[in-house]
Amino acid sequence: MNDPIADLLTRLRNGSRARLDECVMPHSKLKASLASILKSEGYINNVSEGADERGHKTLVISLKYVGGTPALTGLKRVSTPGRRLYFKYDDIPRVLNGLGISILSTSQGLLKDQDCRRNKAGGELLCNIW
Repeated sequence: MNDPIADLLTRLRNGSRARLDECVMPHSKLKASLASILKSEGYINNVSEGADERGHKTLVISLKYVGGTPALTGLKRVSTPGRRLYFKYDDIPRVLNGLGISILSTSQGLLKDQDCRRNKAGGELLCNIW
């Protein structure tokens, strides 16, 4: 697996379209912090850690549905391993005129676009979520 962020987004997208209760994936600190941002924004219900049959750590994300429709309607990977995209804090694009969020990797860790503008921190734009 070359791109763990794209793998996380694809698993969430496929799980929500298949109406699964939870998605299980290999654990990493980056994925855990990305999932915690999604939980704080209300796109997913819960994030927990588990272990598979070999004892490797896994990340268990329980998906959220509102009236039978998934709370995650769109996920898009912006910066890829082949094309990194960096933005200053005042150049960060808005997602659906502020209805969605962007997640950036900054020197202060992973931050939402609003927090980047507030803290005047730019960085690599990882993904857009709406």
